[in-house]
Amino acid sequence: MYHPAVTLRIVFAEDNYLVREGTAALLGTVPDLELVATVADLDSLLAAVEAHHPDVVITDIRMPPSHTTEGIEAARRIRAEHPGTGVVVLSQYAEEAYAFELLRDGAAGIGYLLKERVSDVEELVRAVGEVARGGSVLDPTVVEGLVSRADRVERSPLARLTEREREVLEQMARGRNNAAIARALHLSERAVEKHINSLFHKLGLSEEPDVHRRVMAVLAFLREGTSPPGARD
Repeated sequence: MYHPAVTLRIVFAEDNYLVREGTAALLGTVPDLELVATVADLDSLLAAVEAHHPDVVITDIRMPPSHTTEGIEAARRIRAEHPGTGVVVLSQYAEEAYAFELLRDGAAGIGYLLKERVSDVEELVRAVGEVARGGSVLDPTVVEGLVSRADRVERSPLARLTEREREVLEQMARGRNNAAIARALHLSERAVEKHINSLFHKLGLSEEPDVHRRVMAVLAFLREGTSPPGARD
């Protein structure tokens, strides 16, 4: 199993009692994670972050008081007020609009996973470790939905990408570095770099020197034709 280099302090937010207690028990089996608080609503989550200054928050999207997008609101506020705290948001459904809303202001230290991934302790711990380092994590199912949705958007910048560039884009959105992309697509790292530079240019992304534009590359072309989050989570 993957283990963080240091013990990470976690706050977990989930309003369903059974899910909250079951996930807390699961997290308790990981030696390098310390669960410092479990909460059931938005206000309690924000208070716990203020009190404990955790390394990572794991939160459901829908919680009291409105049971709509509290997890997204919490992620934005936490990243603005506590930039050293990573946030992993859990959703029951692969809703692309939620991912867009969550990441549109920046992907640093943000993760978006389906709840079904929670049962895979190793995958959850990897996601927690990645956002704690300031990285980004998107559930593969959500990535596939983002790419296919963009394919359907009329005049989407994705239409300007070559097939190979789209393949590189999807691998990037899965959080893979250049070496991993090269292995997955049987390319040289130099070729991967050329494809990345080309697709960044075609998607009109800024030249900011950070890895988080890899995820934003998937999201940038969703700005047109993307509806706001609905009632599902």
